[in-house]
Amino acid sequence: MLRRFLFASLLGSVCAVASVTTAQAPVERIDHEAINQIKEEGLKQSQVMNLASFMTDVHGPRLTNSPQLRAASEWAKGKLTEWGLANAQLEAWGPFGRGWEVQNFTLNQTLPSFSPLVGYPKAWCQSTSGLVKGEVVYLNAKNDAELATFKGKLKGAIVLIAPPTSVRPHFEPEGRRYTDELLLAMANAELPGAGAGAPTPRQPGAGRPPLTEAQRAAFAMTTKKWRLVYEEGAAVVLEPSRGGDGGSLFIGAATMPPASDPQPGVFARSSPWAKDAKPAIPQFVLSPDYYNRMVRALERGAKVAVEASVTAKFYDEDLNGYNVIAELAGSDLRDEIVMIGAHYDSWHSSTGATDNAAGSAVAMEALRIIQAVGLKPRRTIRIGLWTGEEQGLLGSRAHVAKYYGARAAGPAAVGGVGGAFGAGGRVEIKPDHAKFAAYFNLDNGTGKVRGIYLQGNEACRPIFRAWLAPFRELGASTITPQNTGGTDHQSFDGVGLPGFQFIQDPIEYGSRTHHTNIDNFDRLIEDDLKQAATIMAAFAYNAAMRNEKLPRKPMPAAPAAPATNR
Repeated sequence: MLRRFLFASLLGSVCAVASVTTAQAPVERIDHEAINQIKEEGLKQSQVMNLASFMTDVHGPRLTNSPQLRAASEWAKGKLTEWGLANAQLEAWGPFGRGWEVQNFTLNQTLPSFSPLVGYPKAWCQSTSGLVKGEVVYLNAKNDAELATFKGKLKGAIVLIAPPTSVRPHFEPEGRRYTDELLLAMANAELPGAGAGAPTPRQPGAGRPPLTEAQRAAFAMTTKKWRLVYEEGAAVVLEPSRGGDGGSLFIGAATMPPASDPQPGVFARSSPWAKDAKPAIPQFVLSPDYYNRMVRALERGAKVAVEASVTAKFYDEDLNGYNVIAELAGSDLRDEIVMIGAHYDSWHSSTGATDNAAGSAVAMEALRIIQAVGLKPRRTIRIGLWTGEEQGLLGSRAHVAKYYGARAAGPAAVGGVGGAFGAGGRVEIKPDHAKFAAYFNLDNGTGKVRGIYLQGNEACRPIFRAWLAPFRELGASTITPQNTGGTDHQSFDGVGLPGFQFIQDPIEYGSRTHHTNIDNFDRLIEDDLKQAATIMAAFAYNAAMRNEKLPRKPMPAAPAAPATNR
């Protein structure tokens, strides 16, 4: 009782201070009847789980440019058209590279005893030439001298390329929700870049601390080891998962180091999906439990042998990536755009449920809700289901660059709050930049919405406070000035547009499902997704109905011209 009383008192103090600072701000008008209709439809007539099941159970993994992603995109376009939305299309965003899918694989330990290995091939790796059998070679070099001793020993070998990964007991639950104290810390945090604020929970995509000298050296050695296995012609490479919970494994793209030396502290690699990429050695990620057992057996003098095969298929008939776009046309302000969205692509070892069928189903459901209750927004509401997000926000960045603006090459831009614009020079603005009202994104798993990140845009605080008020009883009330990174709202924020990600309960996202082989439909929480879709629908509708577009942060200043001698 004491903890909750203290939280209520502190929250009251925060709200009291906020009411003083915003006393002169105009009152944000809300159509409460419309919001009630949205809540009724979203919470009682939801289709969000049905949408998510089609994305995951029916279409499965949605690796960028894979046949599964194309089929899932065609399905989404058809569903949006069926609902009566306009201009539903697969919008090409430019060359990406080859599609890929795994069609079959085998992975077993045969010595010192038989054991099926829990692992999965990395995306865009090549097929093996049938079943590869043999004793493993543990490439445990720690420096250049030790690495040189492996030259001439790796051709046709099955290589263990990395040290074992620590597996620790799980004394804390993998799944969790934000506590009142953590939400209060987020609400009390300072503006990004304004100094040391209140401690806040780590968010997906948040910045990492600087590397130590030992870590920088380890990155350099890792690149050199990968370069050696390619030069020598290894047959298969095995590595331990660097994420997951022991029962799940973190998967990604095949590793292809560049020929040149890496920069200090950088694990350098090339893109295996590129049209002209050299073949990527067949490679698997293993659950640490199984990988570590092989290393320990080798260290004790035992012979360790493995049999492995993978059959993969590449697709290069169409190298373009495609976003799914559709819209609900506005009325008197139809030329102005409100966008909602999420990334649609996933990794290939599961069906990409929490990353990110959850967000994609929520965005589709939000638009369905508005359409189903017959609301007529003033601005056009457009949905974007982005692809290529896992390879660097490629689909959303290309869409923003085509219609709204892009950062020019040149010195780092100056201005913006919290490094939103980052390096890359001044922003080259497109005509539709002035017509853009807001973008709202969902991409932090299955957890319910607890509020919103302002991305340093403090002018939106009183607006979002009013918009969240009808959802306080559903657990959504926190507004933090902080940024969160690693997802598609950054494509909009990066060119000076109001782009936002909702705060979500982390559930099992970082600990168990993110990029892993168990990110399947059963990890989704129905009530959370219903709540999230309802809130996204309300935010989109409110943004579409305001007399003014949402406030914007200052645009970055153009770099100063270099001094000249006259």
